[in-house]
Amino acid sequence: MKGENRTLELSLAHSFALLERTLAAYRPELHLEKVGTITQVGAGVVRVAGLQGVKAAEVLSFPGQRLGMAFNLDAHETGVVLLDDSKELRAGGEVRRTGRVLDIPVGEALLGRVVSPQGRPLDNAGRLGLTKRWPVERPAPAIMDRAPVTVPLQTGLKVVDALVPIGRGQRELILGDRQTGKTAIAVDTIINQKDEDMVCIYCAIGKRATAVARVIATLREHQAMDYTIVVVARENDPPGVQFFSAYAAATMGEYFMEQGRDVLVVFDDLTHHARAYREISLLLRRPPGREAFPGDVFYIHSRLLERFTHLSLELGGGSMTALPIVETEAQNISAYIPTNIISITDGQIYLDPLLFQKGIMPAVDVGKSVSRVGGKTQLPAYRKVAGDLRLSYSQFVELEAFSRFGTRLDDATRLAIERGRRVREILKQPQSAPLGVAEQVAALVAVTGGFFDDLPLAAVPAAEERLRRVVGQRLPELVRRLEKGEMMSDEDLEQLRQLMSREKEVLMQETRG
Repeated sequence: MKGENRTLELSLAHSFALLERTLAAYRPELHLEKVGTITQVGAGVVRVAGLQGVKAAEVLSFPGQRLGMAFNLDAHETGVVLLDDSKELRAGGEVRRTGRVLDIPVGEALLGRVVSPQGRPLDNAGRLGLTKRWPVERPAPAIMDRAPVTVPLQTGLKVVDALVPIGRGQRELILGDRQTGKTAIAVDTIINQKDEDMVCIYCAIGKRATAVARVIATLREHQAMDYTIVVVARENDPPGVQFFSAYAAATMGEYFMEQGRDVLVVFDDLTHHARAYREISLLLRRPPGREAFPGDVFYIHSRLLERFTHLSLELGGGSMTALPIVETEAQNISAYIPTNIISITDGQIYLDPLLFQKGIMPAVDVGKSVSRVGGKTQLPAYRKVAGDLRLSYSQFVELEAFSRFGTRLDDATRLAIERGRRVREILKQPQSAPLGVAEQVAALVAVTGGFFDDLPLAAVPAAEERLRRVVGQRLPELVRRLEKGEMMSDEDLEQLRQLMSREKEVLMQETRG
């Protein structure tokens, strides 16, 4: 009995000693959590009171695992833009700070995926498995960190590459009325980047799901999704999601640019982006003027597009090219949003609905389109064979309009008009059929050299296709050097013209037959 009591006493002593050590090590700490209260719920926005010290663009947590972003920092309340739907949110509900600004996942795993602006997969292809996150809003590279734009970005479209060339690191606006082929030009450019080691990002802002599905299907059909990220902010998504989707796409691209890679980002389109911002401004009752729509629209687009550049070699030499799309109304390119973005970008490609109605596609109005940078990056072969093509084509458009008055024309004017019509026929191109450098140069040499002048206008497309095929078969070395961007010598040009002269005789015989 005594042994049992002794064992019990030792056990109790050990327990008390352990308890004393635990109490001695305990340090009481007060865990404070900053909690606010929902005062008002709107369509895509929420007003919150009691969130002391909240930061701009900080992520806030709502009931039901819903998130929002602090947008208006007023003295007595915070205007919050919702990043999820507003279902089940009620006045009086709790709001918690997360302490982090809005960020998204970035990395190689995004390639080939369709994701939301928050980085959530939308393609039923499994989780992304990304751990690295970057802020959505990032400062633009400093001027001294940038390098000149010197490398061309080939779109595969003759009218663009020859007359309105684009460089890697440039910002080229695509604008025009509805249903004029703006998205088609951007998608064709993405398709043409196959085997170019280019990362492409297509950012759909407020577009219908069917339109986005068509774009994705086209990219998959041409095996372009392997190097493309599709960021989708649907038309039924909250306006806050549509607003920050463009900045999220830019952040995804910057990850690759800072690794020394070339990136192309398409924003389709910034008109919806501005409308989403206007909706947020009205719902949060932001005062009109410099701090809200319309005055602030210039700022939201400039801080987006200034992030696109060509980095210096010390920073890896990567580049990020922007192709923002803007929708005009009744051909009004002098409206507020188009002129804003025209002043920010390095040129624009204007699509004319009248040309589209005539079947001239791509419906690029050469007179109103310009590239302020790309001319310096254009491959030498284009400058050699199409150096004055832009001017002569613009003169043809004026002459053709003048000739409709029934005025008698001299032979030189008549020849210029006939040549111009063949140039216009050559610049036509079907959708999703981009051409390589050598194919484009062959077509331009043929039309500027007058090889199609004696052919009926309707026979020009077939003749052009034949010439392009023959050049690829009989001059493979020249084609290889042109595709590599090498200089085209006078001997190369003469060799090309001789081949075309021989083929022209065959074409004429076939036409007569």
